[in-house]
Amino acid sequence: MLTSFSDEQIKELSMGLELSKQKFIWLLNDPDLGADLNRKFEFHAGFEERLNGVGLLVRDWAPQTEILAHSSIGGFLCACDWTSCVETITMGVPIIAWATHSDYPKNGFLLSEILKIGLIIREWDQKHEEVVTASTIDNVVRKLMASEEGDEVRKRAKELGEAVRQSTEKGGASQMELDYFIAHITR
Repeated sequence: MLTSFSDEQIKELSMGLELSKQKFIWLLNDPDLGADLNRKFEFHAGFEERLNGVGLLVRDWAPQTEILAHSSIGGFLCACDWTSCVETITMGVPIIAWATHSDYPKNGFLLSEILKIGLIIREWDQKHEEVVTASTIDNVVRKLMASEEGDEVRKRAKELGEAVRQSTEKGGASQMELDYFIAHITR
């Protein structure tokens, strides 16, 4: 299932990112804009020009895992689909969880309350159909990127990502379990 944001939500998100004054990469592609492939969102006056040196807006598909792996991203705003969560965890990048439907609220809870490698934009039961304000987005982004709590979240995310990557290397726990499983089913 894909998530589409309303024009109003995209406007609030853009204002919140700008207010935070934190570096960002925004992949604004078809799922964000909905089924209308000809839809092109128009940002508030001067937004795209003011991104120079702070933000990068990509209006097409981009290789998410490569961006996560080869950049110094301090956090990842995620709708909390499991694939994005696993990719982000593996790369050791903290998550700002924006649960929109299905199992996403549970994934957000896992990331923020159990693993403690992310923050939640808004609790699921807090009128999840309503638009999240620029102020809320600004506050959560700053909390992750420019606070002591955010420092701890980023540190835990980095450590967990390192542990996950080590477990899949030769001799790592996950690799050994996979080898044992394959040996068992092929005997």
